[in-house]
Amino acid sequence: MGTGAPTTSGSHQRTELASARRLLSDRPAGRKPRRLRGVSDIRRFFYRNTEPVYFISATPFNLLGIDEWVRGFTYINAIDCFDGMHPNVFVPPEIEHEPWTSIEDINNYLLAHPAVAELIEKRGPGGKAVFLMFDEKTEELCERLGLEVCFPTAELRNRIDDKVETTRIGDRAGVRSVPNVLANVDSYATLRKVSEKLGDDLVIQTAFGDSGHTTFFVSSEADFEKHADEIVEAPEVKIMKRIRCRGAALEACVTRRGTIVGPLMTELVGFGELTPYRGGWCGNEVFAGAFDVEMRKQARDAAVAFGDELGAMGYKGYFELDFLLDEDSGEVYLGECNPRITGASSMTNLASFAHADAPLFLFHLLEWMDVEFDLDVGKLNRRWADPENIDSWSQMVMKYTDDDVRTIESVPPSGIWEMDESGEIRHVRMQTHRRTVQFENRAFFLRISGRGDYCYNGADLGILVSPGRFMDDQFKLTDRGRAWARAIRSKFVGEPIGAAQPEVKVEPGSFKLL
Repeated sequence: MGTGAPTTSGSHQRTELASARRLLSDRPAGRKPRRLRGVSDIRRFFYRNTEPVYFISATPFNLLGIDEWVRGFTYINAIDCFDGMHPNVFVPPEIEHEPWTSIEDINNYLLAHPAVAELIEKRGPGGKAVFLMFDEKTEELCERLGLEVCFPTAELRNRIDDKVETTRIGDRAGVRSVPNVLANVDSYATLRKVSEKLGDDLVIQTAFGDSGHTTFFVSSEADFEKHADEIVEAPEVKIMKRIRCRGAALEACVTRRGTIVGPLMTELVGFGELTPYRGGWCGNEVFAGAFDVEMRKQARDAAVAFGDELGAMGYKGYFELDFLLDEDSGEVYLGECNPRITGASSMTNLASFAHADAPLFLFHLLEWMDVEFDLDVGKLNRRWADPENIDSWSQMVMKYTDDDVRTIESVPPSGIWEMDESGEIRHVRMQTHRRTVQFENRAFFLRISGRGDYCYNGADLGILVSPGRFMDDQFKLTDRGRAWARAIRSKFVGEPIGAAQPEVKVEPGSFKLL
């Protein structure tokens, strides 16, 4: 995908601003609410919310559906995934900007955009801002706009996001990682010396990196040399014993009443149909039978302990833990921590248990609202752990996996899609999230790459969500999963960039969009 994004027309922008004025004029006089007592009061509080809340990001993917729970919730995005049809998405017209090299760049571009400033001013005063990623510049821009960033500081988040630091936090919390050493590695000889007790087959991670980009499998000096520059230049790396494992993810939220824990999800990892990255995350599944009772308990206990340690560090709100489940020993090991909403957040927040109570993200947002609340976190966690309350859903995150570069000419629209018995698919209607998908021959697709964008190795095409499973019991893609991936991919039609055309300045997989 190129540095540009689909733009909205001037009339669409004026419509959005008119809607903002109506929302402001309709807002009742604010007053501090009484103490909230339990989930019912919390739900009602957000249904009646009068303070604007903005999710500022490249796309609305991570918090799809939250606008149905929080009054005044608006997505401010750089990419118009819904072609102007989502009622609560604002995409400003594109203006000149430096090439984006990170999602923080995108967010800072949006916050500095005159149309975004006008929208926020019309809806003011005040407002809350939430992000997938942000930095110190983002914090400064929010302060100028009168927005409160509803996350711990960028400095604290970056410290926790460091995979080496995550291991140390886990050690303090009593949450075990795969047998490892933390060390500076300046050569293959040094690697073998410091990791002697871990065996010949190693996994090396640098402090930062997403979806397998900076996870290296090393069994020989030749393996090491392939990634030597990245390993050697790191001040410290995490060197792990290589185990036979499968990945799992769990989202949680540190609140003043304790740590709330979502369900343990399996992860789709490294499937060549979906991602070019070995070890790269490419989706999730939620289903009650994914793990045995003991594994679920280990993961939930670890999340609570880790959340308590984060709280002691001054952190509050949403976080996600990746786990590695040892298939030989049954041990549940800490993989890494993402101190933010993540690519799995829509799975957690749209699940049936969340609809029965409230999405996990609402408890995050509550930490930044000027209201006191009571909540029996232990009771809520027990309810959310009950297999009877977990329905089965899967999502696939689809990247372009070929090595060529193309200009996209035709794309599948976001919304509900249906597959017939021959594997052909048709667009049923526009929809803003998976809510109306009831059967396994239907799926919700969120398009990311659009017409005129560049398709290149690692570019995000979109996300597909459907009831049921996309993996079998051996954690391989099912025929249904492969059929959906193939069918959606076929709807992206592009023209290869020939030798006579200018070189496209893209950095494959250069930063995480989701």
